[in-house]
Amino acid sequence: MDAVRVSALRQHLAGTGWLEAVGGFAGSLRRSVSRRTAGELLLVGTEAYEPWHLAAHLADEAAWSAVPRLVPTLLRHAPPAGAPSHLAHGLRRLTGAGRGATVLVVAPEAAGPTLLERVQDARRHGATVLALDGAAPAEPGDLGGLAHERLAVGTADEQPFDLAQHLVSAAAGRPPGRRTALDRLAELAGRLTVPPAISRW
Repeated sequence: MDAVRVSALRQHLAGTGWLEAVGGFAGSLRRSVSRRTAGELLLVGTEAYEPWHLAAHLADEAAWSAVPRLVPTLLRHAPPAGAPSHLAHGLRRLTGAGRGATVLVVAPEAAGPTLLERVQDARRHGATVLALDGAAPAEPGDLGGLAHERLAVGTADEQPFDLAQHLVSAAAGRPPGRRTALDRLAELAGRLTVPPAISRW
């Protein structure tokens, strides 16, 4: 994403309240992984969508911001045999997630019943559940209903899903301060135009 597109997007979103919503959600993520009793950050998508890019961005932010627990463990629905160790974790890890763990679910479309069941297990055992998902109304038993906090992203014509992940990861890496959401987006614009840090993803 180039600086011109980010600048245009900043102007488009200014005053909509959406940047503030992203900042609030990202702040919750940062606080959850920064608590004294915090455990691991488990990142999981749907069967059809694996959030590889968000995993990489969070790992970069962890290095830049000195918040090591922002580095996620990516959980996959069907990790292939022989996958590298950091890409070999399945949904079973959710069942064992307990107090202190943070579960970040990224679901552009509806989460399937297996994922919902595992997320419910994690919440029941004390994990904090955050959801970055589509804009369908939250109902009991679905992802929006299970999440302690949710950021509902609009359609591709409103707030693109990939952009939401960029903004959440960038804001999660920044400590709270006086900067506005527009300041954070301007900083993100600059960082997206330089070569990324070397990542294992």
